Amino acid sequence: MNRKLVAVLLFLLLPTLLIAQNPPAPRGGPVLPANLPRPRDDNRHKAFLEIAQRGNIDLLFVGDSITDWFSNEPRARGLTIWNTHFAPLKPANFGIAGDTTQGVLWRMQNGELDGFQAKLIVLMLGTNNLSRNPVDEIVDGDRLIIEEFKKRQPQAKVLLLGIFPRNADPASQIRATIKEINSRLAKLADNNRVFYMDIGEKFLTADGILTTEIMADGLHPTEKGYQVWAEAIIDKVRALMK
Repeated sequence: MNRKLVAVLLFLLLPTLLIAQNPPAPRGGPVLPANLPRPRDDNRHKAFLEIAQRGNIDLLFVGDSITDWFSNEPRARGLTIWNTHFAPLKPANFGIAGDTTQGVLWRMQNGELDGFQAKLIVLMLGTNNLSRNPVDEIVDGDRLIIEEFKKRQPQAKVLLLGIFPRNADPASQIRATIKEINSRLAKLADNNRVFYMDIGEKFLTADGILTTEIMADGLHPTEKGYQVWAEAIIDKVRALMK
């Protein structure tokens, strides 16, 4: 092949080769792969879109099964408590069992924050990421979701809750990991638009035991557990919604 032609071809191919060897860093942090995973339940996502478009939501809860089973049938365990404490505040519950920070971020970017103007959004999320992602990525996932709240619901305040305790044994590794995550989540609060509460100790005995009376499986609240949750945050919720 003519040397001049070879030189021209190399010149043209050089940018492509450099990009292949040194791909640009992903935008948005470590929890944003090329394609965020869709929610675990498309039907639930579509139902939430319909609820959002109907409007009339002042208080929005976002999360996984722990949030989902507060009020959403057929597995609701805290519905009576929800109706007592939150129903008068025009709430919606956009929790999906098994969801992760990645799945919730996708949902927030795809319509679940459109069609209404909330006064307050309550987020408690990350326990399903504990076996999948390192601490930094879990915290970054919640941070990115909060950024979506700010962008798509600019009038709303955000109440970020620390991840609830898991496992009966206070000395378990998962407890230590949750404590580390929560210490970092607390730093996401600016006490202007984003507020943080860690109510984990309210679920525990004086010596740190998580009893089956509060979380029968060491993860999901019982009706009594939901009562603890509601009573721990209701005053703060009302104050932030004023």
